[in-house]
Amino acid sequence: MLHRTRSLGENRVVTGYMRSSLLLLLAAPLLLANADVTASTAPETPPPPNQSVERSSEVKAMLDAAMKAGDEGAVNAIVKYAKAADKERAAQFESTASAWKRERREAAERRLREAKFLDLVKGRAELGGYFTTGNTETLGLTGILDLKREALRWRHKFRVQADYQESLGQTVRERYLAAYEPNWKIDDRAYVYGAAQFESDRFLGFDERYAISAGAGYSAVKSPALTLDLEIGPAFRYTDFVTAPTERQIAARGKLDLDWKLSKGVTFSQDASAFVEQQNSTITGKTALRVKLFGPFSTQMSYAVNYESAPPNGRKSTDTTTRASLLVDF
Repeated sequence: MLHRTRSLGENRVVTGYMRSSLLLLLAAPLLLANADVTASTAPETPPPPNQSVERSSEVKAMLDAAMKAGDEGAVNAIVKYAKAADKERAAQFESTASAWKRERREAAERRLREAKFLDLVKGRAELGGYFTTGNTETLGLTGILDLKREALRWRHKFRVQADYQESLGQTVRERYLAAYEPNWKIDDRAYVYGAAQFESDRFLGFDERYAISAGAGYSAVKSPALTLDLEIGPAFRYTDFVTAPTERQIAARGKLDLDWKLSKGVTFSQDASAFVEQQNSTITGKTALRVKLFGPFSTQMSYAVNYESAPPNGRKSTDTTTRASLLVDF
């Protein structure tokens, strides 16, 4: 009897142990899943102090190199990276970059204020031409001189242009232009302009044409790669036609200047201007692609259009010029 009672007790222990083991096996997946959730929600272990310091030193070295090179775009990019990579010191990097930009801007303004008149003058000379023989003998020449002076508040632009073409011993194109435009800058984008222009093109029907204008200008796009300037204002034009009476007209003037740097050495430009008046309107446009060669030299292909809405009798309304030119910056 004693042996039988002991066997029943042992059976109960074994049975309880088996039940506990079965429950543990059934609950194991739930415990493992809960462990995964806990691990996933646990806070990330911060990087070791040495690694954080090393990363900060690398960012500071890149920032110092960009500031030394004067590359503001790279400075902005590094500060943006620092905000994501090193949040603890991001404010310090941003403060350093802001102080550098402020000092750079103040130094540039100081140089502009203290510079002599000719120190700020930059120019570009363009010379192009062609000559053909055989069935036709054609000589074509074009020359353009652009000068620009960019000061703190004032900007001055001056242009002289001459086009000449001869075919079979006869002059078939002769056009001269001189223009001066002063700008007074209201802020970084807006400005007020004045413009004076002289033209002579007897093949378009006028010996002399004078135009004066004043109005408002705005730099709609202003970035290292793309600039777009727009101008609009009233104008007065005096035209001395070859075979028609002299005209004096009030007109509206509009102008567009676009420069787009497609790559480091390739620039696309589109210039257009219009004088809209009651008797005769004029629209001019020039599309050009400029490729840098070496040093101050570059080459340019351009296509220019000059349109008169009401030319004198016997004259065509549209005149076009295709140029291949060599440019020199100075």
